[in-house]
Amino acid sequence: MDRLLYLALGAAFGFVLLRSGASDYDTVQRMFLLQDFQLWGVIATAVAITAPGLRLLRRHGRRANGAALEITPKPRNPGNWVGGAIFGVGWSITGMCPGPIFVNLGAGKLHALAALAGALLGAALLAALYPRLAPALGLPVSKG
Repeated sequence: MDRLLYLALGAAFGFVLLRSGASDYDTVQRMFLLQDFQLWGVIATAVAITAPGLRLLRRHGRRANGAALEITPKPRNPGNWVGGAIFGVGWSITGMCPGPIFVNLGAGKLHALAALAGALLGAALLAALYPRLAPALGLPVSKG
């Protein structure tokens, strides 16, 4: 039953991304070139809805077993800046972050395969280089 709920939520999220223009290369490029502010509005709306929701979850949230829900912030380190910059450059070049990659694939846009390949290659490269990058960037020690 949970899988059907997750599938429905994922499909709804994909539909919103598709209809908002968040998965359209030209719309994303116009956003980054500050020529169109539609996606900035979509992002601001998402933050405006999510921030109070997270606050409510922190204050009143419960787990399925009734225990209090604890949401702890991730530690900040220089790797956040480096990873964020790499993510932003990839998003700007491809016009896709992870969600829209799959939305574009679902919409039959085969150019999303190149973005997916780049994302997977980047993840594999990080996994391979993590032991060397962790000390230099103050990243958490891998537990794997």
